[in-house]
Amino acid sequence: MKLIVAGSTGFVGAEIIHQALSNPRVTSLIALGRRPAPIPKDLGPNADSSKLKSVIIDDLGADYPDSAKQELSGADACIWTIGITPAKSRTYTWEQTVKVCRDYTIKGIETISQLSGDGASGKPFRFLYMSGYNCERDQTKKPMWPLRDYLLMRGGVESRILEFAQQSNGAVEAVIAKPGLITGYGKIVPVVQRAVMTAIGVPKISVQEISAALLDQAESGFEKDTLMSEDMSRIAARTRERE
Repeated sequence: MKLIVAGSTGFVGAEIIHQALSNPRVTSLIALGRRPAPIPKDLGPNADSSKLKSVIIDDLGADYPDSAKQELSGADACIWTIGITPAKSRTYTWEQTVKVCRDYTIKGIETISQLSGDGASGKPFRFLYMSGYNCERDQTKKPMWPLRDYLLMRGGVESRILEFAQQSNGAVEAVIAKPGLITGYGKIVPVVQRAVMTAIGVPKISVQEISAALLDQAESGFEKDTLMSEDMSRIAARTRERE
């Protein structure tokens, strides 16, 4: 499987890269982003770092350079983790947040799916999008203030991705991953943020579980079009049992 990981230097993306390098089913691994992806530390004995290649694009919302398209072509799947989290959105303008969360993503699925052809496996191109637990697809609803506009915007991106796949006549399959509070590798979640998320019923899930589940779905196919935290935890547990 030729796999693209978009946002490979982020918290989740870096763990996906770490696990994919030890996954024999991943034969080619493309790290897509605005910065080169470093070789992860503490790789296991079965890891093969030679299959990792960074593709750097300064503006992921613009037309991709021909050199990047060549490297991205023929992919079987793409796990898209690029986005601005609610906590970090306060340090960006609204226009910047929309550009990264919406425009980059839509440009990504449109461009990479066209380059995939039938992929190396001959199966539909699979696009896995990392969204957020409370992001709302129904644009008539009013999610909790003050993140209403952000949650509706991210939910709108989810809908556009699923619609794109539905209109592809089977050439593209898409899944939306909606994890809760992500933990792991010493990540420190502010006390107030953790308390608020717990109070409103947002579940915890480790970055290791998310990564294992998304890698499994990229290779095996999607159970359904939306994976919540409990789904990813279950899939990750199943992958551990097989090892």
